[in-house]
Amino acid sequence: VPLGRKGGHKGRVRQYTSPEEIDAQLQAEKQKANEEDEQEEGGDGASGDPKKEKKSLDSDESEDEDDDYQQKRKGVEGLIDIENPNRVAQTTKKVTQLDLDGPKELSRREREEIEKQKAKERYMKMHLAGKTEQAKADLARLAIIRKQREEAARKKEEERKAKDDATLSGKRMQSLSLNK
Repeated sequence: VPLGRKGGHKGRVRQYTSPEEIDAQLQAEKQKANEEDEQEEGGDGASGDPKKEKKSLDSDESEDEDDDYQQKRKGVEGLIDIENPNRVAQTTKKVTQLDLDGPKELSRREREEIEKQKAKERYMKMHLAGKTEQAKADLARLAIIRKQREEAARKKEEERKAKDDATLSGKRMQSLSLNK
C-alpha cells in the first residue's frame, strides 16, 4: 500500500447486511431514543446533564430541530463546524404545511415576460395619447399630408371653376353670335 492510501476494493468479497440485521439495528436505535426521552422527562434536572438542563430552560429551541440537525450531519461534518452562508439546509415539508393559497414565487422568465407586457401596454397608451417620439413624428407627417391634400383639393376646385367659367363664357359667346 503506497503512501498510506487504502487499497482498491476490486476482487474483495462483498458483505451484505441481511434484512433481519437491519431491522434489529432500527429497533435498537428506537429503544435507545425512547430511553433517552424517558430519562429527559423523568429527570428533575438536578441529576441530568447540563446540556439537557439548558434545553429545558430554553423554550425557544425545540428538541426536534436539534435532533434533526445532528442527524443530518454526515462524515467529517460532525467534526468540523462549517459556516457557509450559501449553504441551505434542505427541509422536507409535510403536505399539511404546504401553503398553496399564498403568493407564488415567479421565475425570472415569467417576471420578465410580465414586465415586457406591461411596458408594451404603457407604450401603447402613451403612443395613443401622442406623447411618444414616434407618435409625434407620425402626427407631424399626418399634418403635412393633410395640408398637401387640402392644397391639391383647392387647386382642383379652382381649375374646375375656371373651366366652368370658360365654358359659360364660351356658351354666352355662341348665344350672342346666334342672336345676331
